[in-house]
Amino acid sequence: MSITAQPETDPAIGATPDARVEMPLPSDPIVIFLGGIFVLALLATAYAAAEIAFPLVFAITLRLLLQSAQRFLERYGAPRPLAALLLILALLAAIVAIGTAISGPANSWAAKLPAGIPKLQERLVFLRAPIDTLQRFLRQVQDMGVQDMGALGAAPPTPTGQGGAAALTALFSGARSFASGLFTTLLFLYFFLVSGDSFLRRLVEILPSFSSKRQAVDIAQQIEGDITVYLVTITIMNASVGLATGAVMWLTGVGDPVLWGTLAFLLNYVPIVGPGVGAVLFLFAGLLTIDSLGQAFLPVALYLAIHLVEGQAVTPMLLARRFTLNPVLVIVSLVFWFWMWGIPGAILSVPMLAIAKIVCDRIRPLAALGHFLAE
Repeated sequence: MSITAQPETDPAIGATPDARVEMPLPSDPIVIFLGGIFVLALLATAYAAAEIAFPLVFAITLRLLLQSAQRFLERYGAPRPLAALLLILALLAAIVAIGTAISGPANSWAAKLPAGIPKLQERLVFLRAPIDTLQRFLRQVQDMGVQDMGALGAAPPTPTGQGGAAALTALFSGARSFASGLFTTLLFLYFFLVSGDSFLRRLVEILPSFSSKRQAVDIAQQIEGDITVYLVTITIMNASVGLATGAVMWLTGVGDPVLWGTLAFLLNYVPIVGPGVGAVLFLFAGLLTIDSLGQAFLPVALYLAIHLVEGQAVTPMLLARRFTLNPVLVIVSLVFWFWMWGIPGAILSVPMLAIAKIVCDRIRPLAALGHFLAE
């Protein structure tokens, strides 16, 4: 996935980002202080109300992704509520279809994994020495921790014998949380699609002058268009990576192209970390299924080649390198939102950062922040 997100021209400001010389910064300390307090309060609310905040943000992102399809349906006579319902049903059907398609292969790989561990150990014997060293180091650290607890008068932790029950409880809890989050997201998404531009109309109605109204509409349309182009392009490229990866897994003899293609599609939404996790998975899959040690590395090598071509050549060319995000800030955003919302937060971290940059580049008081987010 390419790290992208910013428009080439800025009609609202009147210059391109490269030609923009003056980016005014807030000089009033009260404004800076209140802005900082507002951001902290917003993040604290997002953390405390994650069960509501994440579905809300996810629904807004999906609305931007699906609005072109909604307008297509409306253009051919579908009422807006019906178009929104059709899109929700199509999205739900896609989720169910993907889950059904990959559940069987995933269970098959999970079943063969215990028997394949000795084979992996045999093929990765050259890593045994550093792994043993790391295990000894961790064991020494654990022993030191137990000694420190004894010196403090605390009893060392003892196994409870309830690992299986705890795992089962966690599984059911995770499934319930997923179902609840999915329902909330789809509920928000439906009403966002039905409402259309009602929030923008209300904003235009309360602005005092005609020039302000026109500027608000122009900026809103530009931001919406840029974000939609970004999300649609990234989704199409991630789907292409998934299709290419599935074909590679089938041609190299690993099998289950739907499973591996879906994993590649989802992992490509998480920059840097996602392809890294995918490389490890494809390496293990090749070592488990391909007898020749040299050919066993072929799936992961081809996967990395696909990711390199997509991330460094194709996607930047499609977006004309209009969107650039600072890689350091991408990693910071990834870690931060993973801490806030877990894996779903990591998936949304780059789209949210890209959306923030697009908004900042289109609004003059925030132009300096948008420049700071650029590479």
